[in-house]
Amino acid sequence: MDDNALDDLLRRLTTLVVKLDQTYDQLLLMVEQQQEFNREQREFNREQLQINTRLETLMTEVFRQRANGREA
Repeated sequence: MDDNALDDLLRRLTTLVVKLDQTYDQLLLMVEQQQEFNREQREFNREQLQINTRLETLMTEVFRQRANGREA
């Protein structure tokens, strides 16, 4: 290979490595963002489960009171 061909190959390889490096950095950022979203989603889900449990308890009590009212 002549010097021009080697220089061209080196430039192309350098460009590819730079693009790969940028893509890798973007992927790392996206993974970090996804992990943060997942943490937030888990907390939201926990809160929803607590709310659902309280609602079920409340509804059970309301139905029990209504049933007791009809029996009286």
